[in-house]
Amino acid sequence: MPFVRGSWMRGVAFGALAVALVGAAGCSTVMHPFGGGSGPKAATAPDGSPTNIGVNGYLWRATLDTLSFMPLASADPYGGVVITDWYANPEKPNERFKCTVYILDARLRADGLNVAVFKQNRDAGGNWVDAPSASETETQIENAILDRARKLRLSNLKG
Repeated sequence: MPFVRGSWMRGVAFGALAVALVGAAGCSTVMHPFGGGSGPKAATAPDGSPTNIGVNGYLWRATLDTLSFMPLASADPYGGVVITDWYANPEKPNERFKCTVYILDARLRADGLNVAVFKQNRDAGGNWVDAPSASETETQIENAILDRARKLRLSNLKG
């Protein structure tokens, strides 16, 4: 097998980048997209005891439940960000959607949630092209998450 300098250099560069990222991850804080770059918030339960995640647990669980039909790309319970991968409805294979949910508060509040929906359509050449998504879609997903979170909270209070 002949020595190919380009592929060897890419491997070295990728390895150096991976080592640098791992080293930087241990000593840095991630900026939240809506401010508050001091790192994850320490959330507390009503009795004052610390919780396991940095955001409202009901909103977190409700987000995962509501978006469970879409493949999950990333979920950060300390930063409160859930990112799905592209999902295409089998009935409409020429369009696909991706969601990003930001949980902004440790309290169960309607303004503690922000949903961004991205849409792409397939053009005649088979390429995916960005398209505007309806703002009602984001509102409907937010409402579904909030409704599920309220039901989860009520089920915990009852028993």
